[in-house]
Amino acid sequence: PPGRHEGNEVSCCIKYFIFGFNILFWLLGMALVGIGLWAWSEKGVLSNISSITDLGGLDPVWLFMVVGGVMFILGFAGCIGALRENTFLLKFFSVFLGIIFFLELTTGVLAFVFKDWIKDQLNLFINNNIRAYRDDIDLQNLIDFTQEYWECCGAFGADDWNLNIYFNCTDGNPSREKCGVPFSCCTKDPAEDVINTQCGYDIRAKPDSEQKDYINVKGCVPQFEKWLQDNLTLVAGIFIGVALLQIFGICLAQNLVSDIEAVRASW
Repeated sequence: PPGRHEGNEVSCCIKYFIFGFNILFWLLGMALVGIGLWAWSEKGVLSNISSITDLGGLDPVWLFMVVGGVMFILGFAGCIGALRENTFLLKFFSVFLGIIFFLELTTGVLAFVFKDWIKDQLNLFINNNIRAYRDDIDLQNLIDFTQEYWECCGAFGADDWNLNIYFNCTDGNPSREKCGVPFSCCTKDPAEDVINTQCGYDIRAKPDSEQKDYINVKGCVPQFEKWLQDNLTLVAGIFIGVALLQIFGICLAQNLVSDIEAVRASW
């Protein structure tokens, strides 16, 4: 346009880098929300919305919906903001990313300071999910995966499964799984290709000394702590990597905003 000075122009590199980076984010966010909605429709949650809050434990689909939703909003703002040179969307992108960064930082510091409180909350959380184990197939798969991966059983031991109505040892329990544990608690036999889903039946009726021959007797909270200590550099590396990416994104967006504003000021 007439009157524009040559000195100021919007950097194409930054503009299209932000656009490309965010379109991936946007698509990934859409995919996660799509998977979440599909999972809910399969479970009949969409036809009965009130059932979302009925489950006593965590519905893993929530993770997909929340993470996907945040990525979708961020990706949209960054993508359209960069392409249309819209300073409002770019500023929104920066602030939103900054808030997420601040929340992550706060969570990290609090988790370090209040270790014992976090441990208690984790114990409470696992026990709530043990109660709801048979109520939701996704939750069931998540618990089984956790117990298999960390070779653990219950929050602090196999007896935590007494909290579940199907596995408890009370005399009035008519379940075939009475005094048992889920198959994911069983120690793996490398020679067995097929998973024996009944391997945990009646295990807790045996003396403690015998139980360890059949199942993992360690709890998931201490096993998770041990895993964290063993993989501290990996976990710290991932956190630092994500934080640097976020700072990089904020700097790029702010750089683009100041470029756009400088060009507008020179018209």
